[in-house]
Amino acid sequence: MASSGAASNLWVLLGLGIAGVLLAARKLRRPARPDHGAFIARLELLPPPQPPPPQAPHPLTGLCFAIADALHVSGYITSFGSLEWAKTHDAETQTSPVVSALVDGGAVCVGKTVIDEMAYSIHGENKHFDTPTNPAALDRVPGGCSSGSAVAVAGGMVDFALGIDSIGGVRIPGAYCGVLAFRPSHAVVSSGGVIPVAPSLDTIGWFARDPSVLRRVGHLLLGLNYADIRPPRHFYIADDCFELSKVPARRLTQVVTKSVKLFGRQVTRMNLENYLSSKISSLRNSSNGHKKGDSKFPSLLALCNAMRSLHKCEFKDQHMEWINSVKPAVDARIVSNLSEDGDSDIDGCQDVRNKARLALGALLKDDGILVIPTALGCPPKLNAKELSSESYNSQTLCLSSLASMSGCCQVSIPLGTHDKCPVSVSFIARHGCDRFLLDTIQTMYATIQEQVEILAKSNVSSKQAMNEEAAEAAKEKGNAAFKEKQWQKAVNFYTEAIKLNGKMATYYSNRAAAFLELTSYRQAEADCTSAIDLDPKIVKAYLRRGTAREMMGYYKEAVEDFNHALILEPMNKTAGVAINRLKKLFP
Repeated sequence: MASSGAASNLWVLLGLGIAGVLLAARKLRRPARPDHGAFIARLELLPPPQPPPPQAPHPLTGLCFAIADALHVSGYITSFGSLEWAKTHDAETQTSPVVSALVDGGAVCVGKTVIDEMAYSIHGENKHFDTPTNPAALDRVPGGCSSGSAVAVAGGMVDFALGIDSIGGVRIPGAYCGVLAFRPSHAVVSSGGVIPVAPSLDTIGWFARDPSVLRRVGHLLLGLNYADIRPPRHFYIADDCFELSKVPARRLTQVVTKSVKLFGRQVTRMNLENYLSSKISSLRNSSNGHKKGDSKFPSLLALCNAMRSLHKCEFKDQHMEWINSVKPAVDARIVSNLSEDGDSDIDGCQDVRNKARLALGALLKDDGILVIPTALGCPPKLNAKELSSESYNSQTLCLSSLASMSGCCQVSIPLGTHDKCPVSVSFIARHGCDRFLLDTIQTMYATIQEQVEILAKSNVSSKQAMNEEAAEAAKEKGNAAFKEKQWQKAVNFYTEAIKLNGKMATYYSNRAAAFLELTSYRQAEADCTSAIDLDPKIVKAYLRRGTAREMMGYYKEAVEDFNHALILEPMNKTAGVAINRLKKLFP
């Protein structure tokens, strides 16, 4: 009997041990909570009754949304991502005008969502309310500061959600959670009823899964009337920014390039670092505490550091009195950042901010889009070293500093997955072009997602895809050299493009133009013939071959080429003038 009892106890202990192991394993797997931990408070703000016919229904009827816990709701304490903040502040007496406008527009507000402590970080971690679970990658951070709002949208709990974005607080979690995220132009959406972080950088942004919802919310918050969609004319792909990405550049830019070409728009490859350096002299001379030469992107880094200086200085102006008086147990990383020595030239930072707006405005005008990666790539794993890496954070903020410092509007667009994690790119339009950017996403989103699927299913080898991407980059370099009248340099770049991808008629036609400038008429004729063989409708190749043949004395053949160009483009003045000239000389 004694041995039987001992055996029974042994089985009980063994069972308890196994149960403990299973419980620990469950904790490590971070099982999804009912709301993924996105909410800190549930509430219900209902819209007014629908107007009677024939008046139109409210524009956001049928939609529900959540708000980041930095926006006020009457009767509720705004915790600002901190339980200690909540303990030392009273319930609000007024609701944020932005929240009221959305509810009056027909949407139902269903809750307040987790933000990083005092909205200061970009990773989405919060010791007070726990880190929300990223529905798109359970073992990865959701991004911050508006982590809960992004998670609520990604998890399908709401149709859209509001967040706050100073240095990336909407764009980064949108990228990490695989949803659309819009940061409007600075100061175009009311900041009333919102706890400020850094007023010269702060915006209220929003998340959605559906571009039409993103646009409907934008039209209401921006007070826009519906009008004809104005399509973009130029897309500028910042190749150097994509060098920062941990995801292969072609995985991101190929989708954008093909989508843009389907709309018949122009894609220009550019070096944004060089452009900023040429337009903002203070960036060239500023290192803001960093040694010269420690970065391939000194101007972007200087812009980023100016943003970080403004962010820290303005945050301290807003909240250091509370921190010093209450002495809360603020996250160590925040304390470390706020206590760093060194006085920043805030006036100089504001000057950089103003010049950045002018520089991007001059580049993009009213119809241009700048394309950059939203973040460095896949979201970091929970507790990963990158989260505390100065280099990683700095590179991430280099990307977000472009819109934060210029005040431009930006939208983060999901582009499927890489290594089973969400990836994205961002479109940036100049300050004040919010309608234009929202309309662009509405128009192009379906095509972009189709190209994502095509790329995922494509049998084209990665080497071939990389060659096509490199060929486009070489062609753009050739175009730049041609504009600078460096004809031989242009020929070399076009030749490189042809070696990488010999099936593009444009490459041959462009090289022919450079050969004409070098008076290499035989080579120009041969290139034009190759271009026409690939694309019989390429007008420029007929014009250039006609010119080459005229210069070599083949007048009959030249007239035939110019006539063919006129058939393709009956109003082409170049062809018409050439034919008249040749008929007078050789009737």
